[in-house]
Amino acid sequence: MDLAIFDLDNTLLDGDSDNAWGQFLVQENVVDRDYYARENMRFYDEYKAGTLNIEEFLSFALKPLADNDQGLLLSLRQRYLETVAAPMITPAAVKLVEHHRSLGHTLLIITATNRFVTEPIAARLGIDNLIATEPEMIDGRYTGRVAGTPSFREGKIERLHQWLKQNGYNLASSWFYSDSHNDLPLLEEVNHPVVVNGDDTLLQHADYKGWPSISLRHGAADIDLQRLTSSTVA
Repeated sequence: MDLAIFDLDNTLLDGDSDNAWGQFLVQENVVDRDYYARENMRFYDEYKAGTLNIEEFLSFALKPLADNDQGLLLSLRQRYLETVAAPMITPAAVKLVEHHRSLGHTLLIITATNRFVTEPIAARLGIDNLIATEPEMIDGRYTGRVAGTPSFREGKIERLHQWLKQNGYNLASSWFYSDSHNDLPLLEEVNHPVVVNGDDTLLQHADYKGWPSISLRHGAADIDLQRLTSSTVA
């Protein structure tokens, strides 16, 4: 069974949903403005540099879920989806997703960003299968802690293999699209790795490996999707 796996941030989205959610919380005065804006950017810079401490970041990122009631959180999320996240979805990304769907491929998003933020974005893209970092919830409230393994770097591989086993899939015919060198462990696992809007480190690796590299950003040139999805990557 063919499996098309997509990273979300800076891949299917022209931007980072996690960082943008933090900025949105600052704008909505839900968090301490100066502190949260500063730390939000620090963690994002560390992610891009490959030095992110995922446990430290998640302690920071999940705290607003624990500090606010569910009704307010859901209202904020809907406004965030419509005004911030949905405009990040590009026509090129939609065309790629729909091309894989037309081929009968199973579609899966795998992201380090937590499920609270990403679930409605995946739904907007029409993708039912989502592996995301899971915020712990007890008695209807978020605790600020993580449930299970964060889907970050090697954690993505662990979580993906759990999903494959549970759903009866394998990676024999699989694509993975990502922008970040943090996803190199998973890009090496599939037989059709594709770099999307790649960072410098990933682009260098892709050039060495002969992996295809594309852009899905707003205004990106058209992609030969038939060639992209029919070629075999050695």
